[in-house]
Amino acid sequence: MAPPTVEGDQPTAPGGSMATTRAPGTQAAPAWRGGFGRLWGAAVVSSFGDSLRKTALPLLAAALTTDPLLIAAVTACGQLPWLLFGLLGGTLADRVDQRRAMWAVDAVRALLMGGFALAVALGHASIALLLAVAFTLTTLQTLFDNAATALLPSLVPTETLAGANARLMTGQQIAGGILAAPLVPALLLAGPAMPYVSDAATYLVAALLIASLRTDPPARPPRPAGATLRAGMAEGIRALRRDDTLRRLCTATTLCNIGMGALIATLVLHVTGWLSAGNTGYAAALTAYALGGVAGGAVARRIAQRLGRIRTVTLAGALQTGCLLAMGAVQALWVTIAAMALFGSMGLVWNVNQVTLMQERSPDGMLGRISAAFRTLAVAGAPLGALAAGAVAAAWGPNTPALLAAGCFALAVASLTPLDQLGWSGSGAKQTGEKEEVGDVRDEHR
Repeated sequence: MAPPTVEGDQPTAPGGSMATTRAPGTQAAPAWRGGFGRLWGAAVVSSFGDSLRKTALPLLAAALTTDPLLIAAVTACGQLPWLLFGLLGGTLADRVDQRRAMWAVDAVRALLMGGFALAVALGHASIALLLAVAFTLTTLQTLFDNAATALLPSLVPTETLAGANARLMTGQQIAGGILAAPLVPALLLAGPAMPYVSDAATYLVAALLIASLRTDPPARPPRPAGATLRAGMAEGIRALRRDDTLRRLCTATTLCNIGMGALIATLVLHVTGWLSAGNTGYAAALTAYALGGVAGGAVARRIAQRLGRIRTVTLAGALQTGCLLAMGAVQALWVTIAAMALFGSMGLVWNVNQVTLMQERSPDGMLGRISAAFRTLAVAGAPLGALAAGAVAAAWGPNTPALLAAGCFALAVASLTPLDQLGWSGSGAKQTGEKEEVGDVRDEHR
């Protein structure tokens, strides 16, 4: 997401004097010691546990009912809270001590998952319980994720934000996208509750790591007397709307998420139906996507250093558009696997730079609300894309959702083009005209 200027100067991370690591001729990278290492560990451990649960939960739902609507409802309940409470979570994240909020949320989630694991072990699981657990966990996540986004700039210097985001997302991709899912069958052999016991344990470990952080209270401007949560949420939306860069980036991300929703909802039909590649081909495509994401995390800040953040995001979106066109037009498994690898790589490049841009451009005390407004709008795109993909696939074939997704990504790239034309330096993202300068190490996330 690329935001223009909001009122006020660009904030300086409270951790600006923290040690960094820098090789000659490269961008600064955050030091592992201190708060960032613990935050990274908590994020990676939580991602591992979340992936275990998200892989096992649909299998449990399918064992409890054959009604496809109820099975799909479990996934939907894991997304709905972002639309209902995302803005509220961001507003609360700007008002409370973010570190305390994060470890408290993880402690509650550990208790919740422990209770759910016990119910599964005793044979008391039901679809109603699955729906309630999925909804509650994501509701808590709206506060946790917005607080985490707002906390990071206080743990690392501003010039290392891109590297910090890249390391966080790459670690989460490896733990959640590659390592966790293959372990689920083995855990289920040990007992139907074991994936959820493991998830509860990861929440507890993450809570302890976050509780051990030592950070100063975030610098926040005084809150006007009588300020309400509703007013705070509206202020975040206004701040996002005022910043032309962030507003365009949010629009582009929403369009991409419509495309992602279309692709994810029908990828299994694309691979097993149109390509006749079976479950093995489907697994190969998903593996290629995950491995590509790891590679993208490794190069995201280096590309941004050479091109600038907005140009990097624009390039990533353009390459993803090409990947989707190839998938929809060429009926060959190797093309889909190669396209998914590059698609996943550029997705991480986009995400790292999007999140960093948002952190760099948000005024003091508003990052949680701006992040929440951005995420709420972006998340809304995925279910729209899934519904559209189903209709398109039924009418014109299982390869057409990939082409629909390509159209969404092309529109996203087009929405970012005016920002690139405003003028950015080749070594970093520097904006001229009405917008504030974006320094050499700008990143952002989608």
